[in-house]
Amino acid sequence: MKAFGYVRLFPGVPSMNARQLEIFRTIMRDGSVTAAANSLGVSQPAASKVLHHLESQLGYKLFERIGGRLIPTMEAHLIYEDADRIFRELEVLKQLTRTIRERKLGLLRIGASPPITYSIIPQALLEFRQNHPTVKVHLQALPKKEVAEQLIIGDIDLALTLSSIQAPTIRSEILSVVPLMAVMREDDPLVKLDRVTPDVLEGRSLISYDNNSSIGPQIENAFREAGYSRDLAIQLSSSVGAMPLVSGGLGIALVDGLVRWNDFPGLTARPFYPAINMHLAVSVNTARPTSRFFKPFMASLRSALEMQIR
Repeated sequence: MKAFGYVRLFPGVPSMNARQLEIFRTIMRDGSVTAAANSLGVSQPAASKVLHHLESQLGYKLFERIGGRLIPTMEAHLIYEDADRIFRELEVLKQLTRTIRERKLGLLRIGASPPITYSIIPQALLEFRQNHPTVKVHLQALPKKEVAEQLIIGDIDLALTLSSIQAPTIRSEILSVVPLMAVMREDDPLVKLDRVTPDVLEGRSLISYDNNSSIGPQIENAFREAGYSRDLAIQLSSSVGAMPLVSGGLGIALVDGLVRWNDFPGLTARPFYPAINMHLAVSVNTARPTSRFFKPFMASLRSALEMQIR
């Protein structure tokens, strides 16, 4: 066991350090200065010198030699319990710092819009966790505005949204183009079409984003330019809410194609035309330190995206 360096443990007690307490603790455990010196890999005179120096600083004896044996004093017994606890905690701390240095332990905080959380993140995290099983992940599924706020104040390490976050210290990268899809029940007459256009949606109840969203005005404009009105029966803040609504026969949903709609029983999806695209973006705050696990997670995320496209 290697001796600790000089670390002042108790403010107000001159020069009392971890090495002195380590030698004291080992003498208590092993029963003699010679045995303690062997355990610590130091010479017996060096261990004796440290012990005598400690006793001199404390102002009282820690051991008495009686009948050729080293006997701890009452004061030594009083100190030993705390000394033993301190060194056990230091060993735990040393192991923790070693594990962190070797990148075996850490934390990754992710904020993502719900469609991303329910589509590609599970596969990305599966691969990431296989490669980094001891890294803890904090995942928050929030609307884009709240994700942006969390990123700006530093409560998350990265943000995944369906459009770039615009802020002075935020850097965004587009990862993928996400088309707008028309999601319907499998028994809907429109399933025979290869794509869905505004004219075939005339008079149909629509489930989609409102005009306060980033994509809503583009959908509205597509209908207007085609000479039709959009009957927005149910407004959504997130596409994941469309599944039970469409399944329940409440209308056709115009939502992002990131969610694998065809995997839901009884549902199918067709591209909307004219094409309207959203953009899957990852954003980080350049005013904050970048997580050591950002690049490994991004590699897993890109892999999940490739699988999604196939």
